[in-house]
Amino acid sequence: MTKVGYARVSTQDQRLDLQLAALQLVCDRVVVDEGISGSTIKRPGLISAMRSLKSGDTLVVWRLDRLGRSIQDLIGIIEKLRKRQIDFQSLTENIDTTSAGGRFVFHVLASMAEFERCLIRERTCAGLEAARARGQRLGRRPSLSDTERQSACNAVVQGEDALEVARRYGVHPRTLARYIERMR
Repeated sequence: MTKVGYARVSTQDQRLDLQLAALQLVCDRVVVDEGISGSTIKRPGLISAMRSLKSGDTLVVWRLDRLGRSIQDLIGIIEKLRKRQIDFQSLTENIDTTSAGGRFVFHVLASMAEFERCLIRERTCAGLEAARARGQRLGRRPSLSDTERQSACNAVVQGEDALEVARRYGVHPRTLARYIERMR
């Protein structure tokens, strides 16, 4: 059961002293990202910490904002930890998933994330349905126009080689086969 600390500063001018002092008191190892914004996912120190953590270990931060800039980022990271059965601790905010209260806060955050995902999905579905009702075509543009599709299908039905027709129209033979199947 290892405790891995994670410290981060956004600019080279900022100092890590407070974070390191607090983390070194409780952690077996501390990983640092210097000059890296919390909004980027490419943080070598955090990636290293996440890779080294095993089930039963704990990721420790000085403050939540050192881990992520938005609630969605934070919840995403905490959810990844939960799925791997890794605990989380924030020293300043007193969040500690090794305690009953900390697990409660953790589950509330996870529930909020799930709720937000459900809302996004519902809004997306409603938007797609409204677009369909307005007659908008959804998805990728067809590879061929209606006229080209009809001509290509007719050529194959009349005996031309399907590979040659597909090549002439610049589509994959399976695309042409699907067009023919739909015609039938």
